[in-house]
Amino acid sequence: MDAKPKCILVSACLLGERCKYNGGHNYNQTLVDYVADKDVIAICPEVLAGLPTPREPVELVDGHVLDKMGNCYDDLFEKGIERCVNELAKKSIDLAILQSRSPSCGVNQIYDGNFSDKKVAGSGLFTQKLKKLGYLVLDVEDIKQLEGK
Repeated sequence: MDAKPKCILVSACLLGERCKYNGGHNYNQTLVDYVADKDVIAICPEVLAGLPTPREPVELVDGHVLDKMGNCYDDLFEKGIERCVNELAKKSIDLAILQSRSPSCGVNQIYDGNFSDKKVAGSGLFTQKLKKLGYLVLDVEDIKQLEGK
């Protein structure tokens, strides 16, 4: 039986894909340089959930995914996360490098749920799921740790 191919999981927005809630991206040249010689899976749980781009911004509020009006996106986010996890089951992921502060992909910080631009310690829902499954997850802002590896 063949071994699963090894690769790095990356938030698609970091590679320039326009999948952010506002229709933009978070292109990161340092990341692009780091993964240039590696197999990469670009993924956006929110897009895989079927959310449009652009879309209403959401934040985590007491464990729920809500927009400013209080509309709940829990089911959609869970659907996107499950789709991502199913995709990953076919691969051998060495590392996930994810977008800072995202309600899906935030690693070290997320927004506080008040739509005030205030950040708090915490992780997005996709990051939480990846860690629970045993994946090594790194915030893109911490990529300097990887230089030379």
